[in-house]
Amino acid sequence: MNKSKPDIENVIPSGVRVIKKYPNRRLYDTDTSTYITLAEVKGLVMEAHPFVVIDAKSGDDLTRSILLQIILEEETAGVPLFTEQILANIIRFYGHAMQGFVGAYLEKNMQVFTEMQQKVAIQPKGMTPEAWSQFLNVQGPVMQTMMGSYMEQSKTAFQQVQEQMQRSSEQMLAAMGLKR
Repeated sequence: MNKSKPDIENVIPSGVRVIKKYPNRRLYDTDTSTYITLAEVKGLVMEAHPFVVIDAKSGDDLTRSILLQIILEEETAGVPLFTEQILANIIRFYGHAMQGFVGAYLEKNMQVFTEMQQKVAIQPKGMTPEAWSQFLNVQGPVMQTMMGSYMEQSKTAFQQVQEQMQRSSEQMLAAMGLKR
Protein backbone atom coordinates (compact mmCIF):
# COMPACT_ATOMS: atom_id res chain seq x y z
CA MET A 1 0.00 0.00 0.00
CA ASN A 2 1.15 3.54 -0.72
CA LYS A 3 2.86 4.94 2.41
CA SER A 4 1.77 8.54 1.74
CA LYS A 5 -1.86 7.52 1.95
CA PRO A 6 -3.36 6.68 5.36
CA ASP A 7 -5.00 3.26 5.70
CA ILE A 8 -8.69 4.22 5.59
CA GLU A 9 -9.70 1.17 7.60
CA ASN A 10 -7.76 2.52 10.59
CA VAL A 11 -9.76 5.77 10.63
CA ILE A 12 -13.27 4.36 10.23
CA PRO A 13 -15.30 4.92 13.42
CA SER A 14 -16.63 1.88 15.25
CA GLY A 15 -20.14 0.91 14.26
CA VAL A 16 -19.54 1.82 10.63
CA ARG A 17 -19.86 -1.21 8.39
CA VAL A 18 -16.92 -1.69 6.01
CA ILE A 19 -17.63 -2.98 2.53
CA LYS A 20 -14.70 -3.75 0.26
CA LYS A 21 -14.97 -3.51 -3.50
CA TYR A 22 -12.71 -5.91 -5.33
CA PRO A 23 -11.30 -5.52 -8.87
CA ASN A 24 -13.88 -8.06 -10.11
CA ARG A 25 -16.51 -5.46 -9.04
CA ARG A 26 -17.82 -7.65 -6.24
CA LEU A 27 -18.70 -6.10 -2.90
CA TYR A 28 -17.57 -7.85 0.29
CA ASP A 29 -19.23 -7.04 3.62
CA THR A 30 -16.55 -7.42 6.28
CA ASP A 31 -19.17 -7.54 9.08
CA THR A 32 -20.95 -10.61 7.69
CA SER A 33 -17.94 -12.02 5.81
CA THR A 34 -20.07 -12.43 2.69
CA TYR A 35 -20.35 -10.93 -0.75
CA ILE A 36 -23.31 -8.61 -1.09
CA THR A 37 -25.22 -7.04 -3.96
CA LEU A 38 -25.87 -3.42 -4.76
CA ALA A 39 -29.49 -4.05 -3.71
CA GLU A 40 -28.25 -5.09 -0.27
CA VAL A 41 -26.16 -1.92 -0.05
CA LYS A 42 -29.34 0.01 -0.90
CA GLY A 43 -30.96 -1.83 2.01
CA LEU A 44 -28.26 -0.47 4.33
CA VAL A 45 -29.04 3.03 3.06
CA MET A 46 -32.78 2.54 3.57
CA GLU A 47 -32.15 1.32 7.13
CA ALA A 48 -29.85 4.33 7.75
CA HIS A 49 -27.06 1.93 8.71
CA PRO A 50 -23.68 3.72 8.49
CA PHE A 51 -21.24 2.13 6.07
CA VAL A 52 -18.24 2.92 3.94
CA VAL A 53 -17.17 1.27 0.69
CA ILE A 54 -13.44 1.07 0.11
CA ASP A 55 -11.41 -0.20 -2.79
CA ALA A 56 -9.81 -3.44 -1.60
CA LYS A 57 -6.66 -2.81 -3.62
CA SER A 58 -5.98 0.92 -3.20
CA GLY A 59 -7.91 1.69 -0.01
CA ASP A 60 -9.72 4.59 -1.71
CA ASP A 61 -13.14 5.56 -0.40
CA LEU A 62 -15.72 4.56 -3.04
CA THR A 63 -18.85 5.27 -1.00
CA ARG A 64 -20.02 8.23 -3.13
CA SER A 65 -19.47 6.23 -6.31
CA ILE A 66 -21.58 3.34 -5.01
CA LEU A 67 -24.34 5.70 -3.85
CA LEU A 68 -24.39 7.34 -7.28
CA GLN A 69 -24.60 3.89 -8.85
CA ILE A 70 -27.64 3.09 -6.69
CA ILE A 71 -29.27 6.39 -7.70
CA LEU A 72 -28.61 5.64 -11.38
CA GLU A 73 -30.22 2.21 -11.06
CA GLU A 74 -33.23 3.68 -9.26
CA GLU A 75 -33.60 6.45 -11.84
CA THR A 76 -33.61 3.99 -14.74
CA ALA A 77 -35.72 1.28 -13.06
CA GLY A 78 -39.04 2.98 -12.57
CA VAL A 79 -40.49 6.37 -11.84
CA PRO A 80 -37.52 8.76 -11.78
CA LEU A 81 -37.07 11.20 -8.92
CA PHE A 82 -35.16 13.77 -10.99
CA THR A 83 -36.57 15.45 -14.07
CA GLU A 84 -34.29 16.22 -17.01
CA GLN A 85 -34.50 19.90 -16.04
CA ILE A 86 -33.28 19.22 -12.50
CA LEU A 87 -30.41 17.09 -13.77
CA ALA A 88 -29.43 19.75 -16.32
CA ASN A 89 -29.46 22.43 -13.62
CA ILE A 90 -27.29 20.32 -11.32
CA ILE A 91 -24.80 19.71 -14.14
CA ARG A 92 -24.61 23.46 -14.83
CA PHE A 93 -23.34 24.09 -11.30
CA TYR A 94 -20.29 21.85 -11.68
CA GLY A 95 -17.25 24.09 -12.02
CA HIS A 96 -19.36 27.15 -11.18
CA ALA A 97 -18.31 29.44 -8.34
CA MET A 98 -21.54 28.50 -6.54
CA GLN A 99 -20.89 24.72 -6.70
CA GLY A 100 -20.01 24.32 -3.02
CA PHE A 101 -22.91 26.46 -1.88
CA VAL A 102 -25.42 24.60 -4.04
CA GLY A 103 -24.32 21.35 -2.43
CA ALA A 104 -24.75 22.83 1.06
CA TYR A 105 -28.16 24.25 0.12
CA LEU A 106 -29.38 20.94 -1.29
CA GLU A 107 -28.11 19.08 1.77
CA LYS A 108 -29.90 21.45 4.19
CA ASN A 109 -33.05 21.33 2.06
CA MET A 110 -33.08 17.52 2.02
CA GLN A 111 -32.56 17.47 5.78
CA VAL A 112 -35.55 19.78 6.32
CA PHE A 113 -37.67 17.78 3.88
CA THR A 114 -36.72 14.49 5.58
CA GLU A 115 -37.64 15.92 8.98
CA MET A 116 -40.99 17.06 7.57
CA GLN A 117 -41.61 13.61 6.10
CA GLN A 118 -40.91 11.99 9.46
CA LYS A 119 -43.47 14.29 11.08
CA VAL A 120 -46.18 13.33 8.58
CA ALA A 121 -45.69 9.58 8.92
CA ILE A 122 -43.61 6.81 7.57
CA GLN A 123 -44.88 5.33 4.31
CA PRO A 124 -46.53 2.02 5.20
CA LYS A 125 -44.65 -1.02 3.95
CA GLY A 126 -46.13 -2.39 0.76
CA MET A 127 -47.70 0.93 -0.25
CA THR A 128 -46.51 2.06 -3.66
CA PRO A 129 -45.18 5.61 -4.15
CA GLU A 130 -48.22 6.35 -6.35
CA ALA A 131 -50.70 5.17 -3.69
CA TRP A 132 -48.81 7.15 -1.03
CA SER A 133 -48.96 10.25 -3.23
CA GLN A 134 -52.74 9.84 -3.66
CA PHE A 135 -53.15 9.43 0.10
CA LEU A 136 -51.17 12.60 0.77
CA ASN A 137 -53.19 14.53 -1.84
CA VAL A 138 -56.38 13.68 0.08
CA GLN A 139 -54.84 15.31 3.15
CA GLY A 140 -55.09 18.72 1.37
CA PRO A 141 -55.18 21.41 4.08
CA VAL A 142 -52.79 19.57 6.39
CA MET A 143 -50.31 19.05 3.56
CA GLN A 144 -50.63 22.68 2.41
CA THR A 145 -49.76 23.85 5.92
CA MET A 146 -46.81 21.49 6.15
CA MET A 147 -45.59 22.41 2.66
CA GLY A 148 -45.86 26.10 3.58
CA SER A 149 -43.72 25.40 6.62
CA TYR A 150 -41.26 23.42 4.49
CA MET A 151 -41.02 26.25 1.96
CA GLU A 152 -40.34 28.72 4.77
CA GLN A 153 -37.59 26.47 6.16
CA SER A 154 -36.19 26.05 2.64
CA LYS A 155 -36.11 29.82 2.23
CA THR A 156 -34.31 30.12 5.58
CA ALA A 157 -31.77 27.47 4.53
CA PHE A 158 -31.11 29.39 1.31
CA GLN A 159 -30.67 32.64 3.23
CA GLN A 160 -28.19 30.93 5.56
CA VAL A 161 -26.18 29.69 2.58
CA GLN A 162 -26.26 33.21 1.08
CA GLU A 163 -25.04 34.71 4.36
CA GLN A 164 -22.27 32.12 4.59
CA MET A 165 -21.23 32.94 1.02
CA GLN A 166 -21.23 36.67 1.84
CA ARG A 167 -19.03 36.13 4.92
CA SER A 168 -16.64 33.93 2.93
CA SER A 169 -16.39 36.57 0.19
CA GLU A 170 -15.71 39.33 2.69
CA GLN A 171 -13.03 37.24 4.42
CA MET A 172 -11.39 36.42 1.09
CA LEU A 173 -11.38 40.07 0.02
CA ALA A 174 -10.01 41.14 3.41
CA ALA A 175 -7.23 38.54 3.12
CA MET A 176 -6.32 40.02 -0.27
CA GLY A 177 -6.19 43.50 1.26
CA LEU A 178 -9.43 44.61 -0.36
CA LYS A 179 -12.23 45.88 1.83
CA ARG A 180 -15.86 46.16 0.90
